[in-house]
Amino acid sequence: MHKIKQLPEDFIVKEVSDIKIQNDGLYAYFLLKKISYNTLDALQILSKKFKIPLKNIGFAGNKDRNAVTEQKISIFMGNKNFQNVKLKNIRLKYLGNGKEPISLGDLEGNEFEITIRNLSNDGIKRIKSLENKAIKIPNLFGPQRFSRNNHLVGKAIIKRNFKKAVKLILKNDGITENKIKQYLKNNKNNYVEALRLIPLKTRRLFVHSYQSFLFNNIILQYLDSKLKNIKIPVIGFDFELDSVKNTPLKNIFKKTIEKEKLNPRDFIISQMPELTSEGGFRDLFFDLKFKIIKIENDELNENKQKTRINFTLPKSCYATVALEFPFQQRQLRN
Repeated sequence: MHKIKQLPEDFIVKEVSDIKIQNDGLYAYFLLKKISYNTLDALQILSKKFKIPLKNIGFAGNKDRNAVTEQKISIFMGNKNFQNVKLKNIRLKYLGNGKEPISLGDLEGNEFEITIRNLSNDGIKRIKSLENKAIKIPNLFGPQRFSRNNHLVGKAIIKRNFKKAVKLILKNDGITENKIKQYLKNNKNNYVEALRLIPLKTRRLFVHSYQSFLFNNIILQYLDSKLKNIKIPVIGFDFELDSVKNTPLKNIFKKTIEKEKLNPRDFIISQMPELTSEGGFRDLFFDLKFKIIKIENDELNENKQKTRINFTLPKSCYATVALEFPFQQRQLRN
């Protein structure tokens, strides 16, 4: 069985961005390079170090934890000297200033350089046979979107079961979790405000994770019924079942909504309006075309080989999903 991410250096991600850098503006732009942190955790460390609110730091996308990643961030009223900060596995490079913050989605895509390990001769042959060929990949959300139980927390929030959401969050043990425990000692049953101790971007991620869970569930059922390169709705408060014209797909949406006992209007969260989430559309497939950089013996797995490959994906597409598909039996090519 092939392996990825045995070392952080096996998974290198560089954001492809079109941010316009100028010589003036209230937002300082930096290139953030990190190892073994997801983006939100790294930004919380920077927020604490610089003594600035987390909301003052903007970013375009959340990058993997077990990886070496580079991405642009903006810091409101930041300055060039921030790049001199010394933190373990976190580095900043000042790029210039601009008049707009960097927001989610402000990127064109991501470039990847990934080492695939524990390959047999057959595995190497399969990789070679697919090099430079456009392969259609089902556009699923990757496992990092869900973490341990993000989608379950999100589901509890939109079901207004805030107590359950807190209980799920407290299965982890960290600084924020300890703050929540301490708050609830003095404010019993005030689970909404306990949740608000979590940074807003993280709370939104919980809700988006549940939307992603629903999307993946629907895609996997649809792939088994009929293949078409279309856009699939993401369920949010503005979703209407009658807007789905494809009959097999409409039936899958209907069954999923019934199984989840879900009303799209549940995504309007009056107790925490900042978490209210609309829907949207997502491509059913994305294309993968990779280039082999090197093939050599795998020093971490005895009698196996490794290969290093390079490719670029559009924003919101997951390399972890793309790397599973070449090893499956069914291939979809343009």
